[in-house]
Amino acid sequence: MVIPVHDLNPTRRTPWVTYALIAANFVVFLLTPGMAGSLTGDSTLAQLCDMQAFTEHYALVPRELVHGLLPSLVPTGATGVGVHGPGCVLGPPTYDKSPALSVLTAMFLHGSWLHLLGNMLFLLIFGNNIEDRMGHIRFVLFYVVCGYAAGYGFALLNADSAQPLIGASGAIAGVLGAYLVLYPRARVWVLVPFLIFLPLRLPAWIVLGFWFVLQAFYSAGDAVSRAGTVAYTAHVVGFVAGMLIALPLRPGTPQPPEPRGLLFGRRARTGW
Repeated sequence: MVIPVHDLNPTRRTPWVTYALIAANFVVFLLTPGMAGSLTGDSTLAQLCDMQAFTEHYALVPRELVHGLLPSLVPTGATGVGVHGPGCVLGPPTYDKSPALSVLTAMFLHGSWLHLLGNMLFLLIFGNNIEDRMGHIRFVLFYVVCGYAAGYGFALLNADSAQPLIGASGAIAGVLGAYLVLYPRARVWVLVPFLIFLPLRLPAWIVLGFWFVLQAFYSAGDAVSRAGTVAYTAHVVGFVAGMLIALPLRPGTPQPPEPRGLLFGRRARTGW
């Protein structure tokens, strides 16, 4: 997996929406109950129960979205002692949850600092150029539409799942798909882990194409269960949605200048 750190693709305007989305994600994360100790791993049981209750309220749950089956018991945020020891207390929900609205709220929730920082890094690097091409208002709509496409796509393929889905990955995957369509030859500085992190300058079509292939691989078959709890299917759906939306904008999109004498980020030698 390569880690992008910077792209060589100038913008004409300040990406205020991209900055606002990043700021909003950080604010929501810091206000999420239980996240105070997530960096050091010293969250108490009470904090974890608060976080679980908050997530259950605002996360996307596939069976709620597809079937409208809201649970009769949810985490309350309180702690108690049961037959298996201390744990989180369940009780009837004290709120009215809108499954359709939860697709939007889930886009601003993250489960850890690593989850948040990884998503925001991709949004910062690639979001500014998509916002520059679309304009501020259209970029907001584009971001939300891609997030909804990813959320509903994942839910429809996992209709009976009660596992909460959180994160901005689906919407950001749409940004990556649009970037691949609009700026395939833009150069991106990446870090490639190979004993050490090697800096390379690669075309965007290699960086984002590799990312998409990896997501598609993990979303297929048994690879999902071995790869962890990441919603790779949502990434694939969001990416494809972003590509399709960006296709009409491809004609007339100015391309960044092509670096001369560069081969994968390093100056090529001339002569014999």
